[in-house]
Amino acid sequence: MSSYTKWLGGGLGWVLGGPIGAIIGFMLGSAVDNGRGTRTYDGTGQPYGRPQTTPSDFSVTLLVLTAAVMKADGRVVKAELDYVKDFLKRSFGLQQAKDMTLALREIVEKDFDFRPVCRQIAQYMDHAGRLELLHLLFGLALADGELSNAELKVLEEIAHLMRISTADYNSTRAMFGHSTEDAYTVLEVAATATDDELKKAYRRLAAKHHPDKVAHLGEEVQQAAKEKFQQLNQAWEQVKKARGIN
Repeated sequence: MSSYTKWLGGGLGWVLGGPIGAIIGFMLGSAVDNGRGTRTYDGTGQPYGRPQTTPSDFSVTLLVLTAAVMKADGRVVKAELDYVKDFLKRSFGLQQAKDMTLALREIVEKDFDFRPVCRQIAQYMDHAGRLELLHLLFGLALADGELSNAELKVLEEIAHLMRISTADYNSTRAMFGHSTEDAYTVLEVAATATDDELKKAYRRLAAKHHPDKVAHLGEEVQQAAKEKFQQLNQAWEQVKKARGIN
């Protein structure tokens, strides 16, 4: 059995059900109870009592969607795996990055449809977690300095299926830009917005993206969220400087 088994089994919750559970079963070489994680649904199609996402749940979903982005252009090359390994090391630390890289290699080998995976994530993961997941995927896709059309198409579909709004998607993508136009997009306002509107937008986004929102996902994810929060602050400072706002 692979050396990452203990890590995978450490606190897995709702991902043991549905399509993600099937992928985990493939990785472990054994059957996984797909009934686990099943919930009774209300009239809106939402599960009663949304279970809290564990750090292990989050890591597994990140790996599964990372594999989808990596395979977007129909091939996975060693350079991409090296970029991913470095990205995971910076985001999660050396030891966990080793375990996650081993798991990722096996997931990449499996032929799976990421769409039902995204729908499962939308059902069980809270909004803050989904936003952080998208942010990490963008960081990963841009790790080699470019974003291909195929990767962009997959990221757009992932965001849509995870029920992330167009404004949140555009804001997250713009966090990796450098222009003043990108800064306005990060703040989810038009360049014609008043100073008061900008200030209100910043306060709203600062609350939405505060690292404490993902504290339940572990220190590593919270640290990554701090980087995202810094990108938000940099966008705010860039717009303030352009407008001469004190």
